Amino acid sequence: MSLSELYDVSDAVALAGHVAKGDVSPGELLDEALRRVAALNPEINAVTMLQEDVARRLIAQGLPDGPLKGVPFLLKDLGAEAIDFPTNNGSRLFANTHYAKDSAIYARLKAAGLVTFGRTTSPEGGVGPTTEAAVYGGPTRNPWSLAHTPGGSSGGAAAAVAAGILPAAHGSDGGGSVRIPASSCGLFGFKATRARTPDGPYVGEGWAGMAIDGFLTRSVRDTAVLLDATQGPDLGAPYAAPPLEASFGAALARRDGPLTIAFTTTTLTGEPIAPECRAAVESAARLLEGLGHRLVEARPDADTAGMMAAWTKIVGCGTALTIETAVRRRGRPLGDGEIESVARSALDYARTVSGADYLEAVNKMHAYGREMAAFFERADILLTATLAEPPALLGRFDHVGRDYLDYRMGPDGVFAYSPFTAAFNASGQPAASLPLHWTPDGLPVGIHLAAAFGRDEALLGLCARIEEAAPWAGRRPPIARNPDRPKI
Repeated sequence: MSLSELYDVSDAVALAGHVAKGDVSPGELLDEALRRVAALNPEINAVTMLQEDVARRLIAQGLPDGPLKGVPFLLKDLGAEAIDFPTNNGSRLFANTHYAKDSAIYARLKAAGLVTFGRTTSPEGGVGPTTEAAVYGGPTRNPWSLAHTPGGSSGGAAAAVAAGILPAAHGSDGGGSVRIPASSCGLFGFKATRARTPDGPYVGEGWAGMAIDGFLTRSVRDTAVLLDATQGPDLGAPYAAPPLEASFGAALARRDGPLTIAFTTTTLTGEPIAPECRAAVESAARLLEGLGHRLVEARPDADTAGMMAAWTKIVGCGTALTIETAVRRRGRPLGDGEIESVARSALDYARTVSGADYLEAVNKMHAYGREMAAFFERADILLTATLAEPPALLGRFDHVGRDYLDYRMGPDGVFAYSPFTAAFNASGQPAASLPLHWTPDGLPVGIHLAAAFGRDEALLGLCARIEEAAPWAGRRPPIARNPDRPKI
């Protein structure tokens, strides 16, 4: 088997196993990843801020004996601060920002033995279900269809993994930013319980605790190993997730059941969803019933619309804080074109939100968490679609000429398109998107599973059983099956 073939058929855990056995070296894997960047990135525009010299130095210095030793890796271009990896944070305002110390999440990824060699694109401020930031000179494209979005805000990570540039990549999720691109690109995306992974030292909490780091992977076990390598509070964390029963790795063998699984083929507020998304839910319900679980059609009696309005206030204020802090530190006002329309509108909107308004929004989010917790006393799992539609065409959710409130809450806005994922950032519950359905024209459609707060291992175990029953890793877009073909 050639190196390219080995790379294609292996997840991150398998690649690390080949390194451990001496079948392949970390340098050879890095060479293959860089070759694929050169071949594929001109089409998908997913990888940015390449640091090949840093990756070579890490290998030469000797990699830690972690569970993913020698595996090529990319950080999202938002957060995951690292001395060796400057970032744009998806914005011209923050272009080529350098850091004086490593974040806790990057330090743990480095200790796992990963060979980080760059970053992946994200929308400005992580706001939106697409990745079309001006700082990258063009949109990031979905490997399944170059006319469609790969999702956001971890859209570059998802596009890079789906295209076969690497088996797994870092992402983050404040309103679905791991699960939306996972659904859009035919990948597995898992959002852990609030505070399961560390935020420090640069951030106390992201978006009032709604944002959390995660990963885009082709296999459930890659996510499990990455979460085990990074989970747990960092020094001085303001709060921590409930302790794990064992580990994410151990959860891969769980066979809990029979579980009571509630499902809905509408949004959480009862609106219809696209036929292909409904079909994905119905097919997943049949699969789960065939695995011996009890399926009940039901949806939470919770104020999802009120939660979404509160989420919008919190994120608007968070966006303003980030921008105003940067401008204050440099000592000169914003220039034309330094931030895009959605960010500028969010900045203006945040100035209308009082301190009392903000705290009321945080309280609304926590009240919503209590409402959702009550629902999960009656059901172990909630099954929905991940998105209300298949992946959107590029341009629909770009940040050009947009009003922030309409962009988020308008009739054709983000929450209408993605009405499920943010609910579990607000409640803090674990949730995952699984690639179980494709449209007739070949676009991925994810299904979404959520569990009670702290029940990460039970949810991951169920995901492993679904992967076992309906494996998806071999299903790749044409661009991934032939990375050296002539360019379009």
